[in-house]
Amino acid sequence: MGCMATWAAEPWKLHLFNDAEEIEMHIDLYEETIDVPGMAMFGPMNGYLGGKGIYGKWMVTSFVIKDDHAATLRVSNDLGSETQSVLLTWQNDSTYAMDLQGGVVVKKVVNRKLVKIPARVLLKVKR
Repeated sequence: MGCMATWAAEPWKLHLFNDAEEIEMHIDLYEETIDVPGMAMFGPMNGYLGGKGIYGKWMVTSFVIKDDHAATLRVSNDLGSETQSVLLTWQNDSTYAMDLQGGVVVKKVVNRKLVKIPARVLLKVKR
């Protein structure tokens, strides 16, 4: 019950990951508290999408919290040249679904080529 009470208090302050896709997401949609690795010159932000399974870092540039179960994030790559809309939805106490909206622009390197990541990735809560 204590775990659920913590979730209800701050459902949008999370460290999420997917080991198979090597993707991680750090978000704090309440305050700009997250330092993006390699992007210290921009100061703390609301979060980022990264990991070995993502080419570069994708910073949260805006967001809309729909409720305790869904939020839409806008992320931009580290060059600022591409943006992606991300729907993040709570599935259960340990899982969130990340759905890339409007076509996938986030990519990863596979055999020295850039390929799109899956449009839907399940992310686990890292405690």
